[in-house]
Amino acid sequence: MDNWTDSGIPLLPAPREFVTELHQRHLPQPGTSVVAVLDAQHHVTASASFTVRPHSDDGWHHRNAILSQLRRITPHDLRLACPTRTVVLLRCREGSADWTEQDGAWMWALRDAAALHGLRCGPYIALTPSGWRSLGDGRHGRTPHSGSWVDGPVHTVTELAPRAGREHAEERSWKPAATLAPTALEVLRPTGTR
Repeated sequence: MDNWTDSGIPLLPAPREFVTELHQRHLPQPGTSVVAVLDAQHHVTASASFTVRPHSDDGWHHRNAILSQLRRITPHDLRLACPTRTVVLLRCREGSADWTEQDGAWMWALRDAAALHGLRCGPYIALTPSGWRSLGDGRHGRTPHSGSWVDGPVHTVTELAPRAGREHAEERSWKPAATLAPTALEVLRPTGTR
């Protein structure tokens, strides 16, 4: 953990707002990770949520999962002499807010995936039942927490237009007109032949 703090991981200027924004975008449940890419002004330019096998402590597996998501959502910066963008990982999990060995595997994975994609390694944030904690710099808050996803908006089929609205849409559907102009093939076809 001291190694993480001493390695020059950039601090988020407004961690509470950042965590809230990522949480609202992805509504992560326990077992879900959210990777986000920040520009030089610390604005989120891309993000993705994903899950891996439960209770896995394999840092290589985690690194490959993060790298796969980064390749999917943003181009690499390997040609730049100095990275300008930062990658941050938010991991929603059960258990204590204190550092665990599984957190250690994820932190190593984040650092390695960032280097392989040409990005700066940013903070690792654990979202637990007691709130969020930026491991390495100690900043934390109570909300959101790992159970906050249940408070998010629910998207169901009841959000479809009422039946009366759908009937009007059916009336506007395409119907062949009897008085259409002849097609180019019909114009070229000699008269008297079929």
